[in-house]
Amino acid sequence: MKRYRHYNKETAIILSCFGSVIEQEKYLAFEQFVQESFPQIPVFTAFSSKMVIKELAKKGEVYKNLPQVMADVDMEGYKRYIVVSVNIFPTDEHEVLIRMVKGFREFSLANIRYTAPLLYKTKETSNYLNFLDAKIRQENDDIINLYIIHGVPVLNLGGLEAVNYTANFLKMINEKNLACSLEGEFPFFAIKDAIKRDILKLTSGDKTKKVQIVPMLLVSGNHYDKDMKEICEEVGEYCDASIVKSFTQDKKFNLIEQEEVREIFRANIEVEIKKLGL
Repeated sequence: MKRYRHYNKETAIILSCFGSVIEQEKYLAFEQFVQESFPQIPVFTAFSSKMVIKELAKKGEVYKNLPQVMADVDMEGYKRYIVVSVNIFPTDEHEVLIRMVKGFREFSLANIRYTAPLLYKTKETSNYLNFLDAKIRQENDDIINLYIIHGVPVLNLGGLEAVNYTANFLKMINEKNLACSLEGEFPFFAIKDAIKRDILKLTSGDKTKKVQIVPMLLVSGNHYDKDMKEICEEVGEYCDASIVKSFTQDKKFNLIEQEEVREIFRANIEVEIKKLGL
């Protein structure tokens, strides 16, 4: 086929990230990590949030969404490329990514694959959540952790099982763990009274007992600066509340800089490389 002769480059990796107006550099640092992990394979980055792309464009920072980057990579002649789902759960962002990949397969002659998101496989998810809870408890095992998961706004959306597993697993491994969401199932604004009741039960009304707000966010963007601080202030009305301290280079707690998180993403890419026969 004559058209196939234009596919004269080997393999590429495309990172599909949501994006952040105020924390974009974290995604670019992650891109560098992936490039260093696979030095022989060019790495490109796409952002799925049109709002983020538009806001950054006002600052003179030009970024593209996943279909645009896939078209560029295809036009450059890559025979194979892997789209990396830089998402926590296999929910709406991941589902859209899958549809885009399947759509491109209809007209592209390239071999296109996509990876699983961060918390997808039971073993890796369980190991990571055990690590995370132990890590943030290492200085005070008596502390109460309130995990805040972003969540999804539709109750029958694919991937919700992964969200529920994460919340339930965290509560099962330690009775001092609580979990709710920002915008999904059991959102804080709707169950704040139940959260208060559970915290008061665990603290026996002792206002000196410490509660940590743990944001389950890849990057510490606007949700961190606005929502997490507001939740912390509300919880702080009846106990000693604070946002969990970061154990990465950034002062703000985030997931994407954690070595354990990066290793899961790296392993997911490696799986797809092997499936390509490389």
